[in-house]
Amino acid sequence: MKKKILYVEDDPNLAFATKDNLEQFDYEIVHAQDGVEALDIFGKEHFDICVLDVMLPKMDGFTLAENIRKADSQVPILFLTARSLLEDKIKGLQLGGDDYVTKPFSIEELRLRIDVFLRRSKADQPASAKPDSNKVGRYVFDFQKLTLLLDGSVQTLTFREAEVLKYLADRPDQVIKRDDLLKAIWGDNDYFMGRSLDVFISRLRKYLSLDSDIKIDNIHGVGFRMRW
Repeated sequence: MKKKILYVEDDPNLAFATKDNLEQFDYEIVHAQDGVEALDIFGKEHFDICVLDVMLPKMDGFTLAENIRKADSQVPILFLTARSLLEDKIKGLQLGGDDYVTKPFSIEELRLRIDVFLRRSKADQPASAKPDSNKVGRYVFDFQKLTLLLDGSVQTLTFREAEVLKYLADRPDQVIKRDDLLKAIWGDNDYFMGRSLDVFISRLRKYLSLDSDIKIDNIHGVGFRMRW
């Protein structure tokens, strides 16, 4: 089955060109011109990923993402916009976005970013991973379902949150270099991606706070270490 993408862009020329090019890679693209139309479509259909412009008429992309997250905590959200301020990018991630591509962009770059989220097969675990690899402290972590379970309570993760947690949890008690983690998850280690990582680490600490034995330590000047 074709992977289905909700693509929201109000520039008709850019939308036509992007939709046409992405369809060459065998995606099914559903295009909406504004946030209100997009939210209505999202409520009626299933999507594998949402690609949202921020500067949209009727409802901006940030508000749209908030509403999408209320309805579906798992679907990946990729922001695609000309807004390049760091504060805007961090805000998008804090609202539940998974990644950010700044205009102008190449179709190849966009396709590669999309493919990262559409590949959900488990990676081979390193030899150092704990035998019971779905356990993180007292939590049961299901990477495929994007869930953390503890005492009957379920925390649903975004795909990017699950990726970061899996990378750390597969390497317990090891000092993980920030650059290695950034390149493994984002494929880059620039300043913005570093700030993005900090947002996701903060989220994970909050999600895991019911088990006081779980720690994600900042190793100054190096990276992180997860232990329990």
